[in-house]
Order: sequence, then C-alpha cells, then structure tokens
Amino acid sequence: MVNANDLFPKITEEGLELLRNRIGVKIENTLEPWCHEATRDNIRHYAHGIGDDNPLWCDPEYAARTKYGTIVALPSFLFATNRIISGYVGGLSGVHAMWAGANWRWYKPLLRNDAISTSAHLKDLVEHQTRFAGRAIQQIYHVDFFNQHGDLVAEADSWCFRTDRDEARERGTKYNDVKAKPQRRYTDEELERFFQLYANEEVRGSTPRYWEDVTEGEDLRPLAKGPMTVTGFIAFAQGWGGLYIRANKLNWRQITAHPGLGIKNRFGISDCPERVHWEEAFAKVVGTPGAYDYGPERCSWLTHHLTNWMGDDGFLRKASCKIRRHNPEGDMLTFAANVTRRYVEGGRHLVDIEQEARNQDGELSVVGTGTVELPSRTG
Repeated sequence: MVNANDLFPKITEEGLELLRNRIGVKIENTLEPWCHEATRDNIRHYAHGIGDDNPLWCDPEYAARTKYGTIVALPSFLFATNRIISGYVGGLSGVHAMWAGANWRWYKPLLRNDAISTSAHLKDLVEHQTRFAGRAIQQIYHVDFFNQHGDLVAEADSWCFRTDRDEARERGTKYNDVKAKPQRRYTDEELERFFQLYANEEVRGSTPRYWEDVTEGEDLRPLAKGPMTVTGFIAFAQGWGGLYIRANKLNWRQITAHPGLGIKNRFGISDCPERVHWEEAFAKVVGTPGAYDYGPERCSWLTHHLTNWMGDDGFLRKASCKIRRHNPEGDMLTFAANVTRRYVEGGRHLVDIEQEARNQDGELSVVGTGTVELPSRTG
C-alpha cells in the first residue's frame, strides 16, 4: 500500500530480482570518469579537494628528488577515475543511495600522466535493518584499476546502502537527537583549539619512517577535518567530479536517459539527487540532519592520515573504510589512529593501523584500517 505522504520511489521485490540478475556481470557503458589520466592538475585538484598539500602529490620540483622522480597520485585519487567505485549504482530507479564504505588494495604507484582504465561488476546484495530508514539494501561493487601498460594498479570493493527516502524522513530514528538540538554556533576559542590541530599537522615527507622504529601500540598524530561547510563539500566535488553534477544540455540529457535521477526542486525543475550535499532543505527531506559530506571524501581523509604518517618511502598496501553517520554542516572531525601490528610478510615490512574519527560531540563518524609497507634499515 502506498502512503499518501510518500514522495519518492520505493524498494520493490521486482526491482531487487532484476538487480540480482546483474551480479557477476561486467558493467558496460558506464558513465565517463572525471579523470582518465593522472595529470599534474588532476592530481593536485583532488589532493586540494580533501585538504591535502603533500608536496609528493603537488610540487613537481620536490617530487623529482624522491625515489619516484615525478609527481605521484595520492592513493584515493582513483575515486576520480571510476564512477562505480564512487557510488554510481544501477537498478532501483529513484531509490536513495548513500556511499557507505570501501576495501582497497594497491599494487603499484600511479605516476604523473599514467592513464587509467577500469573493469567493474556488481558483487553482491545484502539486506539490513537500520535505524536510519528501516530496510536497507547494501549494494556491493568490485572495481579493478589498470594503467596504460595493462598492469593492475589497484582493486577495491565499495558499497552503497539503498534506502527509502520517505521511510528515513518519517520513521527513521537515527538522527532524532541531532534534529532536536538547536543549531550550534562555535566560539572563536573553540575554533582556535580545533585549528591548532591544523597548525600541528605533520607531513612526514622525505624523512624515512623505518619499520624498525615503529612500536606496536603507538599513536599517530591526530588529523583534523572541518568544520564541515558546503564550500568544503564543493571543493571536494571539484577534484573528484561528483556523480551526477551536469549543466544545461548535459543535465537534460542525463535526466532524459535516467528519469529516476530527476527530483524536482522548489522551482519544479528536475535536479540531481546529489544536491543533498549542498541543499539543506532537500537533505532533510530524505531523512538526514542537513547537507552533509561525501562518503569517498571521508575515505580519502582516512588515507590522507596514513600517507602523512608513512612518508615518501612508505607505500599504502591496503585500507578499509566504514561510514557510521553523516557529517552535516558544522561538524568538526578529529581522526585518531593506533599501530596494532608490526610484521614481515612475503619479504615486505608491514604495519597495521586502526583508525577512527569522531565529531565535536564525541560521536563516531567513521572507522578504518590500513596496512602500510615501510622501508627497513636492513635494506
């Protein structure tokens, strides 16, 4: 039975059955990626979009003096080379999708001007019951990334949760406490204490962090991200490209081809669902506490924390990210991390790290793990 207050399409058994038929099938004719190549500007735009000014990604003269001899793309740059890994989902037309996590594995560095091609398929569908919207479908994709030589550079699984927007707005309970709070306004003193984390941020850079010098149980220096603003969300979209941000004729063509993407705004104009990241009123209509950050953005912040710590001679082998709640405008995140294991495997000197980020109220925003390969003093 359809509720008279329902505004959006719903998850149906018919839609799910059609989606299950796609599992394991290679996805053809996907949306063109934002970046085909790791050019100097593409790398820098992505890095600056997440607030990362590491000179290994951004300064050609500095990078020329490293073992790579040129600019390197930061690990999370690969989000800009494939729309599927970033949250573009097929099936269940008009049903809300929220990017919620990823498991990454990197094999080779991505160097300046390398060209990237990808191969993707739907890996699995998993049903959950959530406080946010009741029934939710976890839609998991696998993507392989290749350079121009055909070498496998990286692979990843990422997932979105498909939820009924009306259920989230009317019956979801996850953000009742947030919605009941008055809008927060920070004092200059509160902001200054937070900004001190930026002042103290360390980019390890050219000083090697040797495996022998790492101790299990040691903490990484905290990393700050925020305060969350629409300006910051747009800065990320500039470097990453977004999923459905199109202008004029290109937007008309996209919505004509995929009518479920078009959701009418206050002028009666069909606009993209991605505006939950900059339009507070629309974000609240779908059940979130306000305009909020992007999921791949938060995953990139986790890997930023790790690359700051490991230095130029380290290599990020694996990373995972699981989103725990939305970061609406005004939130300030502090990332903490701890070394949990130091070991040698397959001749590589590896360190496992656990991460989490909490907002200004101590609420858990995201958890992650990473495996870093470090240089050894023994060679």
